[in-house]
Amino acid sequence: MFAAAVVSACACGKEPGPSDGGTGTIPGNETVKIIPDRTSVIHNPLNGWVMYLSGDADPSYFDTKVYVPDLGREVLIRDYASACYLRTGWKALNPEKGVYAWNDPTSKIYRLVKRAEELGIPIAFRVVVDGRDQRENTPQFVFDAGAEYWLENASYPDRKTPLAIDPVWRRHYEEFVQAFAAYFNDPVKTAFIDAYGLGKWGEGHNVCYEQNNAVTDMTSVYKADTMEWITKLYSENFTRVPLVINYHRQIGHPVSEGRNPQPDSEKVLQIAIDNGYCLRADSFGMKNQDWGYNNWERSYVKKWNFKLPVIMEGGYIVDSPGHQSGIRGDGYNSPAEVREGEFLDSQEACVNMMDFRYGNETKSWFTDAFSLVQRFVAEGGYRLYPTSVSVPSCGTFGDRLTVGHSWANLGWGYCPVNIKQWNYKYKVAFALLDSAGNPVKIFIDENADLSGWLKGKITSYTFDIDIKGVAVGAYTWGVGIVDTADGNNIGIRIAASPAQMTDTGWVRAGTFSLSAN
Repeated sequence: MFAAAVVSACACGKEPGPSDGGTGTIPGNETVKIIPDRTSVIHNPLNGWVMYLSGDADPSYFDTKVYVPDLGREVLIRDYASACYLRTGWKALNPEKGVYAWNDPTSKIYRLVKRAEELGIPIAFRVVVDGRDQRENTPQFVFDAGAEYWLENASYPDRKTPLAIDPVWRRHYEEFVQAFAAYFNDPVKTAFIDAYGLGKWGEGHNVCYEQNNAVTDMTSVYKADTMEWITKLYSENFTRVPLVINYHRQIGHPVSEGRNPQPDSEKVLQIAIDNGYCLRADSFGMKNQDWGYNNWERSYVKKWNFKLPVIMEGGYIVDSPGHQSGIRGDGYNSPAEVREGEFLDSQEACVNMMDFRYGNETKSWFTDAFSLVQRFVAEGGYRLYPTSVSVPSCGTFGDRLTVGHSWANLGWGYCPVNIKQWNYKYKVAFALLDSAGNPVKIFIDENADLSGWLKGKITSYTFDIDIKGVAVGAYTWGVGIVDTADGNNIGIRIAASPAQMTDTGWVRAGTFSLSAN
């Protein structure tokens, strides 16, 4: 196959018009315009809304409905979600040595995971190991084996904080991650792994290396060593599932607050990125310069826009008494204003995924800010469609034919086929479909790079196909984005009019008649 790409020169942010770009004229071909779908919820990998799960939740949470005043009816939360996120402790997943909750039908986590699998909603995890402010998140058998820990408050003897440099703790954690990946290193089951999990709440700050959570001359060495160890551990075991890390100016440091970044924060994050990590932040919408989403985070993420995907988590829980002073201090007067602040930060960072959080946070999005829910569906992440395709309408047995196709991205993010775990496995493909809409033969354009499709430009390609081996008869052309690691089945749904799509995700794009001569 031969392919050539031509990118039209559109201003950034401008949506393609009918005369922008195009496949050009290919002699003997029919040009078919594809009608974009700009509003429907489309579930694609590393894209869209994320619903939260508590480790103690009942599987019935997946059936939760919420009344939406803007619609005048109830909706299922899960219908809007492309993934579900479970932040839980290592101990909850691995309560005893060699015992794992995902294999135990009596555990709550087993039932949550199975329900997610039944519904076809990939799950994401953050595994928390620090016990401060929560409970014992590292299993007791690890401490019984001699792992060193720090106890911040003797009144809570079960809230142990393991030392991240302790070799006994590391050895047991390595065994856990290997077992964890043996089950969840599967992109059908798993959306992503939030794969650092150290520090308070697993957010990557207030990380403990020495007793009393001390900062010493060795801290910078410990930070880099720990980041290299843990990110390499996850990247070697999770080879098919995206990994993410919280970008934060205090990343890996024994403190949480402070408006000035640690001098080695970018260097420490670069270790994770070099090991195949994407980006996530837990404080969107927080304006406080000491512990919120401040200028450092905004500047840092801009350097990675359209190079790595970004996932957001809102910083505030609007019904939490502990968060009320922070919300007021940031100038928010209502939950609706908090949601808007989170949305605007997300838009600025060009995020691919936004979160509903849990319980009343989810309800707040649907009751206080449903228009923003709809806007992110329409504008956020990536939303790809072919503006037009040029296909031959007839041919004879043994012909080599030329196909043209032009693409636009309606979203502010990008399609991250370039990440390590995907390795460009998603490809544009054309297919000759039979009368039932099933592909008879698939032709893949190896040179179409989805990661370069950004809002405001059209990218056009042509490539030659060989129809040798196709039986004489009448067919329908289909265009789609396939997963070459999954038998060339549709891997990313195109944002095209449902009337033009088959049930399996191919977009109908003209007819083709093949004759013997």
